[in-house]
Amino acid sequence: MRKTSAAFLAACGAAALLLAGCGQSPNAPAAGNGAEDEPTELVFAAVPSEDSESLEAAFAPVVAALEHELDIPVRFEPVSSNAGVIEAQVAERVDIAVYGAFSYYLATGVADVVPVAVDERAPGADPSISAYGLVRAGDGISAISEAAGQKVCFTDPASSTGYLAPAAGLIEEGVDAENDITPVFAGGHDASVLALLSGDCDLAYAAQAFVDDILPAQGALEPDDVEVIWTSDPIPGPPFVLGGWLSDDLQERITEALLKYNAVTAAEAGFCEGAEIDAPDSWGELAGEPACMWGGTGAFSFIPTDAAAYEPIAKICETTQADVCRADS
Repeated sequence: MRKTSAAFLAACGAAALLLAGCGQSPNAPAAGNGAEDEPTELVFAAVPSEDSESLEAAFAPVVAALEHELDIPVRFEPVSSNAGVIEAQVAERVDIAVYGAFSYYLATGVADVVPVAVDERAPGADPSISAYGLVRAGDGISAISEAAGQKVCFTDPASSTGYLAPAAGLIEEGVDAENDITPVFAGGHDASVLALLSGDCDLAYAAQAFVDDILPAQGALEPDDVEVIWTSDPIPGPPFVLGGWLSDDLQERITEALLKYNAVTAAEAGFCEGAEIDAPDSWGELAGEPACMWGGTGAFSFIPTDAAAYEPIAKICETTQADVCRADS
């Protein structure tokens, strides 16, 4: 396993305090794998894309399904940054987390974590995602090779779609992602797009889903507001990651609970009663059916994944040589 840089860990320490300081998690079980050793509560963390209330509402049906299947209380914690979640996992204070592919790559170097599931946006859809490079419509920038000297909005230094893949794309076009541009870290995919629209940056990067689906559905983005001038190669989707300190039996039960339902069957089970949405047309014969908002991306379901699916992130790090990727010697 890699050793993630000390600079990265120092930077994320403050965010981790949101979840609890130093030492082993009180949620970690004692030695042994019996039911009597199970934690009395599980902590589930994710990073807000817009605000903590909307994120908590998006994951509330997932939390309800987990509690129903596991018979263990699950406490949801929105954390301000990917780095904060990782540092909390180092302290074994987050048992279940959802974050981007690059954040998982970082976490493997410092924490005992296991990826078990990933979003499936529509039935049978490829779980990989892409990053978009965006400009305001009519601004005249037609390629990311023209980014030199511009203010460029990213999401978070530990985001695969919001920073690392875009940085690799800039480097491949001869633009130094640290010195040739003025980088602005907006904090989230929607925040990056909205910063572009407000004129705070000249070029912005965000995950494809936010541009194609999420922000338009919220009425925050019209199709002709922006132009997509770059699309990344497919990137592994954001995984659900479990703490390896949980017993093998509990990890298996959590995984089974995540995979058991989809957004429609979750609604049928009452996990989002009073907050159902209409299934989108992309869900085929299920279009229009009552459905739950199933996680932060509004997925149809979650499907199995494993560590091998995230190996492409290492290649991105080889290209960027970004500080956050570098291991201590």
